[in-house]
Amino acid sequence: MKKIFLGCALLIVQKNFAQTLEKMTWFNEPEKWEIKNNALSMLVTPQSDYWRISHYGFTVDDAPFLYTTYGGEFEAKVKISGNYKARFDQMGLMLRIDKENYIKAGIEFVDGKYNLSTVVTHKTSDWSVITLEKTPSEVWIKAVRRLDAVEIFYSFDDKNYVMMRNAYLQDNSPVMVGLMAACPDGNGFSATFENFKVKHLADERRLKWLENHK
Repeated sequence: MKKIFLGCALLIVQKNFAQTLEKMTWFNEPEKWEIKNNALSMLVTPQSDYWRISHYGFTVDDAPFLYTTYGGEFEAKVKISGNYKARFDQMGLMLRIDKENYIKAGIEFVDGKYNLSTVVTHKTSDWSVITLEKTPSEVWIKAVRRLDAVEIFYSFDDKNYVMMRNAYLQDNSPVMVGLMAACPDGNGFSATFENFKVKHLADERRLKWLENHK
């Protein structure tokens, strides 16, 4: 709150600040991280990941995740860049209801190539990838939650977005949304997240009800 004196009058100006990284919460906080100029940089925890049961036969839930909680419908977006080194090094957005229900999407480094990667978990995990022939210096990942679905998009310029996955996620339930990175097979890598933003979207069912009950 800022106070401004105009003659004998006192004008109080209330400033509203957007959600900042400093206000967010760590789940599995890494040893080394920094927030500066609306960017999060971290050394990703070695031997960490998010995965449940299927194909590999194990469950892990121990990678760094910096999150804030949103209800209803929203759009989340972030710019990511990483110094990927080992197989399965990964980073991106994560939307998480609990340990059995989450979506993570971003870049995953596999067999020397960059892959646009999405893991959807409902008790067990699945994995879908789009292999990139070129190595991008940075990628934008966007997630749009509408009703019981999440649409995942990627972009190389923050202008032209292409859908990479449409996945189910239970609606009418609060969601932890934020920045995730994992290093299942290596000794850690440097990851940077920039310009993270979550934008509220009006609930479509409520808008339809209001329209029908004018």
